[in-house]
Amino acid sequence: MQRLRRTRGSQLLRDLVAETAVRPEKLIWPLFVRWGEGVKEEIPSMPGVYRYSVDRLGEAADAALEAGVGGILLFGIPEHKDEAGSGAADEEGVVPRAIRALRALFAERGKSTLLIADICLCEYTSHGHCGALNGAGDVDNDASLPLHAAAALAAVRAGADMVAPSSMMDGVVAAIREKLDGAGYAQVPIMGYSAKFASAFYGPFRDAAESAPRHGDRKSYQMDCRNGREALREAAADEAEGADILMVKPALAYLDVVRALRARTDLPVCVYNVSGEYSMVKAAAREGWLDERRTVCEILTSFFRAGADMVITYHALEYAAWLKEEN
Repeated sequence: MQRLRRTRGSQLLRDLVAETAVRPEKLIWPLFVRWGEGVKEEIPSMPGVYRYSVDRLGEAADAALEAGVGGILLFGIPEHKDEAGSGAADEEGVVPRAIRALRALFAERGKSTLLIADICLCEYTSHGHCGALNGAGDVDNDASLPLHAAAALAAVRAGADMVAPSSMMDGVVAAIREKLDGAGYAQVPIMGYSAKFASAFYGPFRDAAESAPRHGDRKSYQMDCRNGREALREAAADEAEGADILMVKPALAYLDVVRALRARTDLPVCVYNVSGEYSMVKAAAREGWLDERRTVCEILTSFFRAGADMVITYHALEYAAWLKEEN
C-alpha cells in the first residue's frame, strides 16, 4: 500500500503514471451549418453552441485549429425540406458548400483537421424522419438506402475526409461503401453510428438541427436502450459491411456497451457525448451545482477508460482551452 501511495505524490508524477489521458487530437467537434448569410446564432438549449452560415465559418475554423481537435463533424440545415430529403444529396447544398469553404480556409491558414460529414435525412425531410416514408407513413428502410448513398457521395466529392451515416438504416454502410467505391473513392473511410439508441438525451440536438419528427418517434429504427447484446450485433453488421470505425451513441449511459464492443472488435471505437449530456452539465454548472471543468474532464476520461479511441463532444474546444491553461 505504501508503494501505491507514493505514486500519488506530485502532479507530474500522477500524470506520468495515469492510465488514461484525454488529448484534444482524440476529440471531434460537432459543427452546425445552416443556409443563409451572416448567421451565427446560439442554440438556446445548448449554451455556447452555435449555428453558422457558410460565410461565417472562418471563426469556427480558427477555433478548431487553435484547439487542435482531431476533426469536425458537420451537420447541415438546408433552406428547403421535402418528403424525400433530396437536399442531402445536393452538391450545392449547405454541407458540400461548407466543406469546400473550410478546405479553402484551412489552405489559407496552412493547417487542417479532419472533415467528417454526418449522413442522414432527418435535417432535410419535411417530416423529420431519417429516411423516406412509405404509403403508411412508416420509414421505408430499403428505399432510403440510395438516398443516403447519394448524400455521402455529394459530401465526398466536395472534399469530406470521412462520412458518418447516422440513420440506423439496416444496410446503410454497405450501400454507401458500394457507392463510394464505384465512384472511385474506395479510400474514404466510413464511421458507422453502429449502436445508436433511441434516447431522451437527443432533445437539444433536435432543437439545434431543427430535425424533430413531425409525427411518431424513431424507435422503429433506433435501438431499444434495454438491449446491449443487440448493440454488439448491430456493430458486427456494420463491420461486416465495411465500416472503418464503430460508434456508440449516446455515451454516458452506455459505457457497458463501449466496454463490451472494445472487447469484440479491433476496429477503432468512437463514442458520441451527445447534446443532452452536454446541456445537463451546462445547466448544473450554471446553477453552481457542479464544477464544469472537473465534471467534463471526469466524463471524458470515463469514455476513454471504457475503451473509446475517440470522442465526439460539444465540449471539445473548451476542454482543449482548459488543458492549455493547466499546462
